[in-house]
Amino acid sequence: LEDFVLVDINYKSEGMIPISEFRVVEGHKGINVGEEVEVYIDRIENDNGMIVLSKDKADMLRAWNDISKAAENEEVIEGTIIAKVKGGLSVDIGVKAFLPGSQIDLRPVRNMDHYIGKKYKFKVIKFNKRRGNIVLSRRALLEEERESLRSQTLDQMAEGSMVRGVVKNITDYGAFIEVAEGVEGLIHVSEMSWSTHLRSAQDFVKVGDEVEAVILTLDRDERKMSLGIKQLTTDPWTDITTKYPVGSKHTGTVRNFTNFGVFVELE
Repeated sequence: LEDFVLVDINYKSEGMIPISEFRVVEGHKGINVGEEVEVYIDRIENDNGMIVLSKDKADMLRAWNDISKAAENEEVIEGTIIAKVKGGLSVDIGVKAFLPGSQIDLRPVRNMDHYIGKKYKFKVIKFNKRRGNIVLSRRALLEEERESLRSQTLDQMAEGSMVRGVVKNITDYGAFIEVAEGVEGLIHVSEMSWSTHLRSAQDFVKVGDEVEAVILTLDRDERKMSLGIKQLTTDPWTDITTKYPVGSKHTGTVRNFTNFGVFVELE
């Protein structure tokens, strides 16, 4: 009987509940001798003449209305993660619910052990009353929080302001910069340098580089922004007549030959 809990329900025999139906956190069973517990009578008598009871079904009947309401209204439910199960974690929300591994966090979780025993908030993403099946998501709430922070960040930004970010991806036409959690902007290769011979973003930045840039355009509805680095330095054409007056002599680098002449870079 080590796998069962015996319960006296004032009947001619005691009832049996599988011990697995009681919460176990960090090796400690959530039931003590003499403690009262609500139960559901599953069968009046089994092969051994004992009543078959269920704590899970009693909890489910008692809590189902609250859970159904939370699911329908997309309300937040609080629960404690109690164990690892196949494909995810088991959560106590008054009844046992399933938290899939893909719904634990924003990124894939390799080690689930440190979640056990901790209390979190969840959303009910699936439930089946007939089968007593409840599926939760913590990731959905984290995504909502990230989306809220992203909106707040965009609201604080404006065209012409300077931002700092990290290069996340490089393409043939530019580099994507993460300026805040979930907020990215594109620096087109033409906005990286005043130099006319820069052809590839990879010649200017690398993934992981931290860069400063100016917001050129910002579309809050589409959540898109274009950035520029060259705007942080003075346009070399601004005082061109002062630096290179007609008749003055300078040293430059030949950049291109054409059938009508040679292009020389002065700076």
